[in-house]
Amino acid sequence: MRAPIGVFDSGLGGLTVVRQLRRLLPQEEIIYFGDTARVPYGSKSRESVTRFSRENCRFLAGHGVGMIIVACNTSSALALDALRLEFTLPLRDVVAPGARKAAGLTRSGRIGVIGTHATIRSGAYERALRALDPSLTVYSRACPLFVPLAEEGWLDRPATVEIAREYLIPLREARIDLLILGCTHYPVLEGTIRLVMGDGVALVDTGLSCAEEVRREAPPPAGRPQRGGVRYFVSDMPERFREIGSVFMGAEIGEVTVVNPGAE
Repeated sequence: MRAPIGVFDSGLGGLTVVRQLRRLLPQEEIIYFGDTARVPYGSKSRESVTRFSRENCRFLAGHGVGMIIVACNTSSALALDALRLEFTLPLRDVVAPGARKAAGLTRSGRIGVIGTHATIRSGAYERALRALDPSLTVYSRACPLFVPLAEEGWLDRPATVEIAREYLIPLREARIDLLILGCTHYPVLEGTIRLVMGDGVALVDTGLSCAEEVRREAPPPAGRPQRGGVRYFVSDMPERFREIGSVFMGAEIGEVTVVNPGAE
């Protein structure tokens, strides 16, 4: 039996990655940790995000995972290099796969990126995109209210549409043809984002891009494939995680265990 895939995020957003993994790799066992006591990471310092990310990886490694997916764009942008120095397990992020997908899909070379303040300030997507194609023009915009709106389940309220218009109209006016959803919370707001951006702008879900690359790397299952499952861990508010997390997963969430990763 293969080791499970570990996935962590600052809260609920990484569930959009788990949802794609379940669709593309249904035979795999997954262990998910959501740091709901310390969400959001996007407003915190690099030092804090790196410390939290290390603790999350240690927790998952202690549960025998064979790979860790850093399903948090802020952690991917700010902490990945430090994590790779400490952990020998394969680490997969969401920034690089999203950039590769976007660079291959854009027609005009004008790409938009939205994310948390920390992700946008880091310039991680701009560096990744320009390393792939220096001719690309990248327009970035922080959308900090999207995370709490997603976690409240306010996916298509009038207030959500108005906030989305405030964030996204400048990107639409920049004539981008592709928008990277640089936070794993944002896919649940896809309907509102599409409404504002219009049909002429393609959306890149970085969690889906990551899951697609993991599937391409995964060895075929030995023998008859078995249906895998997901074990859920959080650092706080398990009932709320189950309630709102079902929206992110598109299915009911079962047992959720509360842990303190800093104590592991």
